[in-house]
Amino acid sequence: MNYRVFGRCGWAVSEVGFGAWAIGGGWGKVDEEDAIAALHRAIDCGVNFIDTADVYGDGKSERLIARVLKDRKERVFVATKAGRRLVPHTADGYTEENLTKFVERSLKNLEVETIDLLQLHCPPTEVYYRPEVFAALDKLVAQGKIRYYGVSVEKVEEGLKAIEYPGVRSVQVIFNIFRQRPAELFFARCREKRVAIIARVPLASGLLTGKVTKDTVFPPDDHRNFNRYGQAFDRGETFAGVDFEKGLEAVEELRTLVSPGFTMAQFALKWILMFPEVSTVIPGAKNPRQAEENAKASDLPPLQEDVMERIREIYKEYILPDVHHRW
Repeated sequence: MNYRVFGRCGWAVSEVGFGAWAIGGGWGKVDEEDAIAALHRAIDCGVNFIDTADVYGDGKSERLIARVLKDRKERVFVATKAGRRLVPHTADGYTEENLTKFVERSLKNLEVETIDLLQLHCPPTEVYYRPEVFAALDKLVAQGKIRYYGVSVEKVEEGLKAIEYPGVRSVQVIFNIFRQRPAELFFARCREKRVAIIARVPLASGLLTGKVTKDTVFPPDDHRNFNRYGQAFDRGETFAGVDFEKGLEAVEELRTLVSPGFTMAQFALKWILMFPEVSTVIPGAKNPRQAEENAKASDLPPLQEDVMERIREIYKEYILPDVHHRW
């Protein structure tokens, strides 16, 4: 496992982290023991950064992480998120009182005295124009309830606005072969300000594993079934906002570029790691085998420039017209 500096926090984090959405819920049934074993296997493989949220399984994901870390001696950095518990989810709900309640709940779930990294969980765009929200986060840092804070964004523009606040240490953004826009301007701005970048949805909700076909049936409680067109939350979170059929066509083009020794998922993760601005990428894993395969991407050789160029061409042909301008 290779490690990268996590922005101004100074942490050395595994460049492949663990995304803990799936073990909480929203991706079909996940056996709890498999989830526990996946977390343990990831840490065995050198993973020391776990990303979760208070709404993943209504706190289940956080509680599973707490169970695992009780049995580990390694220093593992845990990032959680707050804000999506608001009903309705509006900018006006991002008050000091509500954020404090959310943080205190996560502290209890994670069984810690201080949260390593708290992220606003894809708040409405208006929140980024309210300095008082970030002042409330500064207060939580001063109180010792959170060590650092960052944001998880839907749009590049939100990330650009967020990093104007000096307290923002990280931005989590969708970045993968099907969502290449962040690399154009946003990465350079984060590099200048030494803001950490967490790349989420790295496999486009499974499309970039090469295992999904037009005949794949997703369970009713899997967001790839109920949110394909943004019915429940931002469409960009499901298949990275890509039209399912068109995404499958692009995958077939990409499949021809995968080198021997790589799975397609590892190929997709390695593409992300070719960008030095990315601090860590957070694929999910439902079982130990998936966790190990994800971690192995760190040790695989870099992609050649001609392969990177061909990936750009495929993106421009199949994906860019529908996706690039939206997020």
